[in-house]
Amino acid sequence: MTQTDPSAFPPVTVSRLAHRRFVGRSSRGGEVAIGDASFPDTFTPGELLKVALAACAGFTAESAVTRRLGDDAAMTIEVGGDKDPAQDRYPRFAERIELDLSSLDPVARERLITVVTRSIEQACTVARTVKAGATIDMRVVDPRD
Repeated sequence: MTQTDPSAFPPVTVSRLAHRRFVGRSSRGGEVAIGDASFPDTFTPGELLKVALAACAGFTAESAVTRRLGDDAAMTIEVGGDKDPAQDRYPRFAERIELDLSSLDPVARERLITVVTRSIEQACTVARTVKAGATIDMRVVDPRD
């Protein structure tokens, strides 16, 4: 059996609780309920992927937005995309960032839209990973080994 580089594993875990119910945990104590769509109080894995895309966009755009709109600027990011059941994957996502741009003149408005778009394209790790098609090295192990 080959050893796997421990740095390849981020400090997140997902543990099974019951049929189609899991809990995800970060090393900092955060938790998220995961389940299939029949459980109203959970996120599906596909929804978590969309949340990761939206959160990454928000983190990446935040400094440009607050610099131009103020520290209290509201920002909502929506990510949608339907699963293709035949391919069992999400072939595309649609991302929408809602900002109140009414305080900006037309030139400043277009400049902010350009800066936000460019910064997400260049620095959002999650979106860049999805677009590039990351490889996944997966192993099944017995924890007693």
